[in-house]
Amino acid sequence: MTDQEEPGTRVVFAGLGAMGGGMCRRLAERGFAVTAFDLDPALARAAAAEQPRVTAAGELAGLAAPVVVTMLPDGAAVRQVAEQLLPSLAPGTLLIDTSSCDPRDTAELVVRAAEFAVRVVDAPVSGSPAAARAGELTLMAAGAPADLDAAEPVLAALGRAHRVGPSGAGHALKALNNLLSAVNLAAVAEVLLAGTHFGLAPAVMLEVINASTGRNHASETKLVDQVLPGSFDSGFALRLMLKDIRIADALVAGTGGPAGFTGACHALWEEAAAALPAGADNTEVVRHLELVGGRELRG
Repeated sequence: MTDQEEPGTRVVFAGLGAMGGGMCRRLAERGFAVTAFDLDPALARAAAAEQPRVTAAGELAGLAAPVVVTMLPDGAAVRQVAEQLLPSLAPGTLLIDTSSCDPRDTAELVVRAAEFAVRVVDAPVSGSPAAARAGELTLMAAGAPADLDAAEPVLAALGRAHRVGPSGAGHALKALNNLLSAVNLAAVAEVLLAGTHFGLAPAVMLEVINASTGRNHASETKLVDQVLPGSFDSGFALRLMLKDIRIADALVAGTGGPAGFTGACHALWEEAAAALPAGADNTEVVRHLELVGGRELRG
């Protein structure tokens, strides 16, 4: 989509946190007229001050647009927002939920929205706050084909959308992806901590691993950019990663298949969440492993 295509398209955007704030601004840059809402009114005012095509809303009740986008902490928050918006939305309105939610919550939302003839697409995202701002997210879009077609202009403005299946499939894939991401981060940290026992420097190990078959996103980005420098500022909270791990664990358990890595990963992240401050970044799981191992990777 170009800036000139559908410049009058109106969007209500709810949730202006680390990811949602950048996504809201990106839609405005791409020609959408965005009405922005957050429980913290200052976030909506800041978005409006930065982008002339963004209007700050003080409350949800009465808001309406052909498209509603949500980027919220969990399914309960999405449902709360939906309950306030649904009575004012016209039949045929498209609700695009980009949050990370339990697909069972998605199924309930679809049923509830259908009572108002509102269509739902779940399109959770993968990527950093910087990617959100630049429109370089990966979106896992799920729903009816016609609804996905209708959502495409918005999704294309935010990044690359992959059509992954029927309603709920996007949220399932997001949780499973984050489970794998969590496994990778913890596994790389364990390997590096073990290597220090043999006199190996973490930076040297990562250089070799990232040129070898053991490389993964955690080894290439999180360990290099956030852990070794000690910044621990990926922008994604540990509590949110744990939420997705819990969802994924329940999904895996429901299949009756093997779940060895899932169970071990879940237990480790629960331990880390209990040991670390409430606002810890997800990369700080490495701090927990350092404390357990009695060694640090930094310094």
